[in-house]
Amino acid sequence: MNISLEVKQLKKNQTICISGSKSETNRLLLLQALYPDLTIKNISDSDDSLVMKQCLQSRSLVKNVHHAGTAMRFLTAYFALCTHEKVVLTGSERMQQRPIHTLVDALQQLGAEVTYLNQQGFPPLQINGKKLQGGKVILQADISSQFITALLLAGSKLPDGLEVELIGKVTSRPYIEMTLRLLNQIGIEASFTDNQINVFAVKNTINSEVTVESDWSSASYFYSIIALSPIGTTVTLKHYRQNSLQGDAVVATIYKAFGVNTAFKNNLVILEKVEEPEHRELTLNLNDTPDLAQTISVTCLGLNLSCKLLGLHTLKIKETDRLKALYIELTKLGGNVEVTEDTLTLSKHLGIRKNISIDTYDDHRMAMAFAPLALKVNLRINNAEVVSKSFVSFWENLQKMGFDLRTIK
Repeated sequence: MNISLEVKQLKKNQTICISGSKSETNRLLLLQALYPDLTIKNISDSDDSLVMKQCLQSRSLVKNVHHAGTAMRFLTAYFALCTHEKVVLTGSERMQQRPIHTLVDALQQLGAEVTYLNQQGFPPLQINGKKLQGGKVILQADISSQFITALLLAGSKLPDGLEVELIGKVTSRPYIEMTLRLLNQIGIEASFTDNQINVFAVKNTINSEVTVESDWSSASYFYSIIALSPIGTTVTLKHYRQNSLQGDAVVATIYKAFGVNTAFKNNLVILEKVEEPEHRELTLNLNDTPDLAQTISVTCLGLNLSCKLLGLHTLKIKETDRLKALYIELTKLGGNVEVTEDTLTLSKHLGIRKNISIDTYDDHRMAMAFAPLALKVNLRINNAEVVSKSFVSFWENLQKMGFDLRTIK
């Protein structure tokens, strides 16, 4: 499905309900599989979470996660410790190009039986579940946090617990801390000191209820919409907490630089454009929150602000090579862009080109990050249905705010 987007007049003071965080949901779904007495409320309705549930509940010997990276990583660790369980874990063509050897190596250190069915270091995987005792693994700290989280979620089921020693500077630390805080919340003892993480074996039955907070990564697109709107424009988002577990909640602080104020009231968060940006150049290190890079770079393009975004080395192994994709699409729109292995630099432009078709590369965040730019110019989004990976009702919510959407060939 390709769509054209334009905004004749944005509707002010709308209230939007975003489903539960995909990151929290998928962690909790795996913990629920380990501890069936755990109850989860406000589960994400994203494709990734649906795939996670299906793979955990299906009796099929072949588990297909499609494009769901979190499911691939988390389920690799889960099935490795499911005694007498033998499964093949596979995914889409792109998933089979995303390396997983770091996680497999760590599991093999613990005694797991995991082998590669095609290319060494990549899915699909043959996993023969067995009883693992636990112990210590050593990992480079700059790897995807999902590898580390996969181990931590499984760690409490190991009789000897789990110790993870990280070497170097940690990438996406808030996602690791989210995992540990969720473990603590349901009664599992876990700690993160310096570069050492410990998860202790559970001695008692887990009996808990957790309500998933709405997704802050999804909220970021509404921050972009408000930043690109006139002063006085507001939107209210449901089911958010000021003391969030999610690393991407830092978007509230980042978007102050774009003139967006954030106010919390009960379980609501109210965004308001209060001023135009004072700074014409922005430098941000997104090492901890790389999923915000697409949203921020498009906001800067729309406001004609220069920016330098650092710490983006993990973007190359996401749903697509996001650095390459951003370079291509921002350039098509008239942006002056440079990228390196871990940096994106955007300079001021002479004007945004109209009626450009944005390719999405099977990446939900490419579609959603570029959509707010319709406040500045008419544009097209190709394969717009990819948003269902994390935000099923995204386009309906944009229509509610006054975006005019038309399906095109």
